[in-house]
Amino acid sequence: MHGSAPEAVHFHEVGAVDSLVDIVGAAAGFDHLGIDTIYASPLPLGRGSVRTQHGVLPVPGPATVELLRGWPVRLPDGDSELVTPTGAAIVAALTRPGPPPELRITGVGYGCGDRLLADRPNVLRIVTGEPVIAPRGDEVVCLEANVDDLNPELFEHVMARLFAAGARDVSLTPIQMKKNRPGTLLRVLGDPGDLDALAAIVFQETTTLGVRHHLLRRLVLARETVEVETPYGRVAVRVARAPDGTPNVAPEYESCRSAAQRHGVPLKIVYQAAIVAFAAR
Repeated sequence: MHGSAPEAVHFHEVGAVDSLVDIVGAAAGFDHLGIDTIYASPLPLGRGSVRTQHGVLPVPGPATVELLRGWPVRLPDGDSELVTPTGAAIVAALTRPGPPPELRITGVGYGCGDRLLADRPNVLRIVTGEPVIAPRGDEVVCLEANVDDLNPELFEHVMARLFAAGARDVSLTPIQMKKNRPGTLLRVLGDPGDLDALAAIVFQETTTLGVRHHLLRRLVLARETVEVETPYGRVAVRVARAPDGTPNVAPEYESCRSAAQRHGVPLKIVYQAAIVAFAAR
């Protein structure tokens, strides 16, 4: 805004004690609260003019306008300066433009200014919350076959090939078939586009003469894999979150088994340590 090199600019208002308190206080407050993401509602920029060290400037100030490029604002809104350059700098540095996701409110705080405004309370409100994570929907194809004359030893190979071809899940269920024969229901879940490839494997690797298939709609929780530090080393943990935000924690089997083998401890002990380590994060 000054048209000069940064080292040649002498900051007036931003070097004042109140600006330093605003900047340091905002940073310390968000760090203390452990805030991950900050959203700002559309800011009312006001109108009129304000007297500064650089003379009389229009409201909003030129620095305020430049700092808030890309952020939603309401212009004009208010009869005085409602967003200072310091406030705009904090918003630009820490927040995301646009509306927040659905939240479950966990706290609220208010900060009051000294100046009396004619058209509104001179109050800044901060609301903290946890995001409401809605299950996402997708579609899978389900393939099924009843098998009563396949060597059970071969099913492991069948499952391995199906998973290698992109199957989401493969399950085996004992069933009773015609002539009272014990059999196995092979069920495969996969992407609809993989139907032909998965069916071909079932025909190649089993003795079935037919494969049933149908499309299914499902709801899927958002999930992620994180690593936690345990007495047995770093272990991977899969975390899904229910719509109410409750985490569903499941240590990764292979990661836990590897740690158990390295340290010569029971696998269940590593499982327990991983869950405790996640809860302590």
